[in-house]
Amino acid sequence: MNTDTTDAVKLLTGGRYGRDDFLSLAAAGLFLLAVYGYTLYAGFVSPELIAAAIVGGYMALNIGANDVANNVGPSVGAGAVTLTGALLLAGIFEAAGALIAGGNVVGTIKSGIIDPSSINDSNAFIWLMIAALTAGAIWLNLATAIGAPVSTTHSIVGGVLGAGIAAGGWGVANWSAMSSIAASWVISPVLGGLIAAGFLWWIKRSITYKEDILGAGIKMVPIMVALMTWVFSSYLIVKGLKKIIKIELPIAVLIGAGIAILSYFIVKPLIERFAKSQENNKQAINGMFKIPLIFAAALLSFAHGANDVANAVGPLAAIAETISHGGGSTTKAPIPLWVSLIGALGIVVGLALFGPKLIRTVGSEITELDPMRAFCIGMSAGITVIVASQLGLPVSSTHIAVGGVFGVGFLREYLKVNYAKIVQEIREHHQDEEAHVADAFLEKFEAASMTQKRLMLKEMKREQKAKHIAPLTFSERKALRKLNKKELVKRSALFKIAAAWIITVPASAFLAAFVFFAIRGFMLP
Repeated sequence: MNTDTTDAVKLLTGGRYGRDDFLSLAAAGLFLLAVYGYTLYAGFVSPELIAAAIVGGYMALNIGANDVANNVGPSVGAGAVTLTGALLLAGIFEAAGALIAGGNVVGTIKSGIIDPSSINDSNAFIWLMIAALTAGAIWLNLATAIGAPVSTTHSIVGGVLGAGIAAGGWGVANWSAMSSIAASWVISPVLGGLIAAGFLWWIKRSITYKEDILGAGIKMVPIMVALMTWVFSSYLIVKGLKKIIKIELPIAVLIGAGIAILSYFIVKPLIERFAKSQENNKQAINGMFKIPLIFAAALLSFAHGANDVANAVGPLAAIAETISHGGGSTTKAPIPLWVSLIGALGIVVGLALFGPKLIRTVGSEITELDPMRAFCIGMSAGITVIVASQLGLPVSSTHIAVGGVFGVGFLREYLKVNYAKIVQEIREHHQDEEAHVADAFLEKFEAASMTQKRLMLKEMKREQKAKHIAPLTFSERKALRKLNKKELVKRSALFKIAAAWIITVPASAFLAAFVFFAIRGFMLP
């Protein structure tokens, strides 16, 4: 194999290549060839539409490879479902969401990023959209290769912005909308992280920090599953089914509440039956969350397919509508069935061929996940999207999910460091006594409930005060934290993903402008 070919394959496969990688690339090539064949078979004679269909298929492949990991990665990392099972589950529900509930998309894709009326030449508008698709797909391909989950919405928004400026100048861009998107780089992961960490703290305080963990789980897990059902039912009704029927959020929330109450009475006896064969430990609680996690992954995949198929085929639908109207750009256009099929099949094929890389990144390479933590991430994704959509905040589902992963990881770090600090203080308190005294106190402390732990620490501090032992100074506490510092979140993954997020819009914008100028040089007068 020559050097150029080797380097190209390394880029597409993330630095490693082998027989399976070449088979995956060949299969992806066959899919794009099939798209080309279909356009010819369907009688599409416009070269612009044929080119757009192929590029739309390429974009769909990359969405499947990169973005779907956010829906199933935590469940795989937590061991609730195997990688193969996750691929099948996500593939079925992504395709179903794209075909059943994919809605009107042209206005969504533009999202007010550019003013299409400023581009009077229909050919320029068509190649603008092709350039945006091409740039977004290339950027997603690069991000997948380096193992960085990025926002596909931001990728296509950057593409439309860059190609729009190239076609119509700086005045064509809606900079206020772009400032909102830039704000979402911070809003999305922070909201996702805070909500996920909050749910994990709730689980710890209400279940795993209790002396009777199993009893607390029997009481609380059905409530938490019902809450998850409420959130995801409302989310699915509002977002996933908007093409079939439009239901306002208050009504969706009431319907979701009814479904949640029903789920509580179904889940509670199942949890009680499961608990009879379990020991009083955290493993039993994790087992209670596994089945709900599978349903959460399925629902997230359905809603993702319904909403994000537009990122792959929205520009294609805009081009088809422009050509069918004999020129001029439209502000709103429905997705034709053949366009939806390209998007749905492309996402499924891309997921199957290249998705495992990012699923592993989200599921296990950022921080260690278990079913409880993965449950918190899923809850964070559903709640944040609903709240943000009602407040009009532009958030990214990718940023929310990955932010949730970081959130639970950093909370674990905080709790581990605090606990290690307490253990160190206990040992220092007993330093003048024999070692077995400190060991006995620590053994009793570790077995105690949260309430008992607080009482034991309060008594220890009372003894220190009676013995006139000065409390630790700020510098001593800082040194103690540094001594007991634990990193449960991989900093290399944090910096890599954050950097990829920051440059997604500008990178895809520059790529799109370059592609548009190249096309204009060859194709446009």
